[in-house]
Amino acid sequence: MFRGFSTVSIDAKGRMAIPARHRELLDARDIHTLILTLSPWDSCLWAYPLSAWDDVDAKLNALPAADAESRMAKRVILGHASDCMLDAQGRVLVPQELRDLAGIARRAVVLGQGNKFEVWDEGAWARRREEWLQTVAEGGNASSAMLSSLAL
Repeated sequence: MFRGFSTVSIDAKGRMAIPARHRELLDARDIHTLILTLSPWDSCLWAYPLSAWDDVDAKLNALPAADAESRMAKRVILGHASDCMLDAQGRVLVPQELRDLAGIARRAVVLGQGNKFEVWDEGAWARRREEWLQTVAEGGNASSAMLSSLAL
């Protein structure tokens, strides 16, 4: 569903315009609510359409309560989940706490990830992307073999 890279501004009130390509997909499916939450692995936010969030919510709630990793994943992902309504201009208010936790200031990067998109601070994304590309180029990473299967 969501793919591509966009750079957006966060206004003084904490509102972020959803990139046009994503907004068109949401409009076509009559989706007006995004669930924003904190990624447990990276310093970014995840933004799910409400319909996709229902699947994530069900999977998280099915995790065993006796498992410490499962409890922590629920705390981070479910505990920080916020319903965010798109306004008439196609913007969402990104809660201050989430912006602070992800280090998002005035400029953000929106990356399509299929069923969701990620929201990164622009500088943090540039650094993380460069680190990852360098690691892959050096072949010092277990994912290198997996990625080589994608080569044409």
